[in-house]
Amino acid sequence: MLWNDLVIQATGWLAAKGLESPAADAREIAEVAAGSSLHKASDPTTQQRDRFAEMVVQRGERVPLQHVTGQMYFRYLELASRPGCFIVRPETELVAGDAIDEAAAMVEAAGPDEIIRVADLCTGSGNIALAVATEVPEAYVMGVELSEEALVTARENNARYGNPVALIHGDARTALEGLEGEVSVVVSNPPYVPPTVELSPEVEADPPMALWGGGPDGEDFPKAIIERAAQLLKPGGILVMEHAENQGEGLLDYARASEFEEAHTGCDYTGRPRWLWAKKEAE
Repeated sequence: MLWNDLVIQATGWLAAKGLESPAADAREIAEVAAGSSLHKASDPTTQQRDRFAEMVVQRGERVPLQHVTGQMYFRYLELASRPGCFIVRPETELVAGDAIDEAAAMVEAAGPDEIIRVADLCTGSGNIALAVATEVPEAYVMGVELSEEALVTARENNARYGNPVALIHGDARTALEGLEGEVSVVVSNPPYVPPTVELSPEVEADPPMALWGGGPDGEDFPKAIIERAAQLLKPGGILVMEHAENQGEGLLDYARASEFEEAHTGCDYTGRPRWLWAKKEAE
């Protein structure tokens, strides 16, 4: 049986399991099993067919595709994906892009001895921190993560790109002691899911500490990030933080009451308000 035959067969089976993108999932699994794109792949060996079948069964059991294949993609990065670590989402690429633009502008305007520090609070797999570090290599990028399990994945990903990020084990709400008033950009994709939200099986595979924001509206942790960012940022520094689509107004108000003189909400690919941009008051 050829790869295309295997993909067609797997697509039908995954569709019967109720997956939203069975053809795309089957093809990506096949390319991982083949070790190359399918148009370059030789006919599958018995070992490759067995591996493909095992991965398809896992996906049919609603194991996230990224955990099945062990890889995920974020902006220009190919990252390791492991259980116990939050899976990257497309909208977070926009959050990272906003932080990258701010960091790049600050690097361009910086004096010869000025250090542009970027802090990624709740770095998870290191995706945002690595995106900033690889796209704005002049910046000094730090990634803070409390989960030891996630930090293992972040270190693996960091090593893939030459360890450009300073990874720090710690609580994002209190981390980076001694750098108060020294950070140019704080970026974060914190836990923010409200307790009433029903999750898909794939999202349920994410670690709970990376999901639930705390409080009746899921805003406890995001508000704590706003507070810590206000402490860490230089006057005129920028906070970029992802949030749920129904949290925009509340977090805007909280930022404006927390030493941020300007604040607005950024929208995702579907026009939903999904992240906070806020500028700390200038001196």
